[in-house]
Amino acid sequence: MERVKSCEFEVVNVRIENAATIVLQREKKVAECVEVPLAGGVSLPLVKIVGGSFLMGTPTGEIGRSPDEGPQHLVQIRTFYLGKYPVTQSQYRAVMGKNPSFFQGENRPVENVSWYEAMEFCHRLSEMTGRDFRLPTEAEWEYACRAGTTDPFCFGGTITSELANYKATYGYGQVEPLGAGVGGQWRQETTEVGSFPANNFGLYDMHGNVWEWCLDHWHENYEGAPTDGSPWLEKEEELPRVIRGGSWSDTAYYCRSGVRLFALPDFKGQLIGFRVACDYE
Repeated sequence: MERVKSCEFEVVNVRIENAATIVLQREKKVAECVEVPLAGGVSLPLVKIVGGSFLMGTPTGEIGRSPDEGPQHLVQIRTFYLGKYPVTQSQYRAVMGKNPSFFQGENRPVENVSWYEAMEFCHRLSEMTGRDFRLPTEAEWEYACRAGTTDPFCFGGTITSELANYKATYGYGQVEPLGAGVGGQWRQETTEVGSFPANNFGLYDMHGNVWEWCLDHWHENYEGAPTDGSPWLEKEEELPRVIRGGSWSDTAYYCRSGVRLFALPDFKGQLIGFRVACDYE
C-alpha cells in the first residue's frame, strides 16, 4: 500500500437542546489515509478503518425503522481501507475511460453505474495498482458509516441540510416545537464529494448524495447473517444486491445508518454510485 499519512478533518455532532434547538458541535480529528495514483494525475484517497465489533441493525424503537433492519446482532470487522469519498467521475474516467453520469461534474460522485460496472471498476483498479480492490460488504459499510455511533445518523439523532445532501424538505426526529426534525434545502442533484462534514472515521457522504453498492445479495432480514463482516452471498449471481446510504432524492428516513435497500445488479440510475474497499495488509 502507498505511504500512509495523517489526514485532519472536522467532525460535527448534533445536540438537541431543550427539545427545541439543534446545536452543531464541531471538533477536529485525524485519520490514517493513503492516496492511490490513477491515470492523468487523478488519485483515489482511502481511509484506514480500524477493525472492531459493533451492533449491526437498528433498535426496534428507532423512528422509521423497517423490519429488514433487524434483528440487531454483534459483528466483528477486520481492519480494512475504504474510499474516503464515493468514487468520483474523474476517478471513474481515469479507470474506465468514460463517464456515464447524469449530473456531470469531475468531483461529483459517479452514478448511473450498475453493480456489474462497479465490480468491473474494482477489477481494473486492482490490475492497475496490484492491490485487491472490491466493493465493501454490507457489514463493513454500516460499521464505517456508524463510526462508533449508535444513533440513527453518524452525526446524532437527527440530520440537517448543512450535514448531508438529501431531500431535506422533510425533517427527522422529535425536535419540539418544530415537529419531525428540521427541514432545509433540497438541492435536487448530486453535490461534489466532501462538501459536508466527515464522520468520526474521516469518511464523507455516507449519508445522502448517492446510494452505494455493496457486495452482498439482498436478504429480507438479518436472520442467519454472517457475524464476521464477510459478504452474505447466494449461488444465483443475478439476485438483487444491497445498496446503502440514501441519496439526494431521498428523505432523511432513508439516509439513516441502518437503512437497507436493494437493486438488481444490472440496474443503473442517477441515484446509485459506489465506493471501493481494500483489505488491510
